[in-house]
Amino acid sequence: MSAFTLAYGLSHLPAGWLSDRLGPRLMITIGISGVALFAIFTGLAPTYLTLVIFVILLGALGGGYHPAASPVVAASVDKKSQGRALGLHQIGGTASYFLTPLIAVAIAGALGWRGSIITMAIPAFIIGIVLFIILGRRGYVQKTPKVTTSRQDEPPTISGSMRRLIPFIILGVTIQVVIFSVTSYIPLFAVDNLKASEGTGALLFSFFHFAGLWAGPVGGYLSDRFGKVPVMLTACLIGGPAIYLLSLTSLDWSIWGVLLLLGTCMYVGMPVTEAYIITHAPERRRSTILGVYYFASRGGMGLVVPALGYLADRYSFATSFTVAGGVALGIAIICSAFLWGRRD
Repeated sequence: MSAFTLAYGLSHLPAGWLSDRLGPRLMITIGISGVALFAIFTGLAPTYLTLVIFVILLGALGGGYHPAASPVVAASVDKKSQGRALGLHQIGGTASYFLTPLIAVAIAGALGWRGSIITMAIPAFIIGIVLFIILGRRGYVQKTPKVTTSRQDEPPTISGSMRRLIPFIILGVTIQVVIFSVTSYIPLFAVDNLKASEGTGALLFSFFHFAGLWAGPVGGYLSDRFGKVPVMLTACLIGGPAIYLLSLTSLDWSIWGVLLLLGTCMYVGMPVTEAYIITHAPERRRSTILGVYYFASRGGMGLVVPALGYLADRYSFATSFTVAGGVALGIAIICSAFLWGRRD
């Protein structure tokens, strides 16, 4: 798992840079069919060391997808619908938390773990090739597509002002890294502190991700209608106190409600951050900046998760949640000073 996570997080940096130069079509194909190909190799690995090597390569190729795909999604719709489109795009990844384990376990029961990986990888490889052909017919061959606007005579709304872009990215990274890192300990917190069963602890973690099936599209819709900055600030200013509330919950409705609130805040922030970067980053560096954002939001968890675990072991989960919530709220307040009064 560490081999995959580290390779996947780091690969977003070169992937974004390459997408700006090679075009999104090739990078998206690598991010789908390339991953599927090395998943097949993983299923055929004769030794543990070989398996780890293939998993590292699988993670490295996986980073090519997001920095290239998000601009394509945004360019495929009118500017006023970009948030909703990116929110719908997010559902696929969120649904995988529920569907993939169920499908994989069912296949593994009949064909073993190797058969499960290979069986699921083959159609994914084919889908990547089909998408490569479709993108070619749609004109996504070399250059990163331009973001469409509401009117034909309206120039693309792109600002090179890093003074607002940087704090917005910091908000997007913070809300994802801190909330996801905190909720990674929910099963342990529920079992050890709330005396829940292991099955309930796992169910609580799945319930957190349930919000992603609808919060992304809703967040995208709200950002299209009311502006990206107000929606993002609202999610971040609520997220910090909600993390603190975890330490006050019990196995009644309270922990379910707080987890739903945290999932909503995190999954609302994801498409809004992508949409803001796409519409405000310079076109020639858009995928590069997206790569930095994905690297920080995916790779940052590798630093925060052990830090929260240390606080929980040394002091308590209440202390860990309080510190995490305070840090998230503090960063949100500082960044809001650069964005307050803005709509987009």
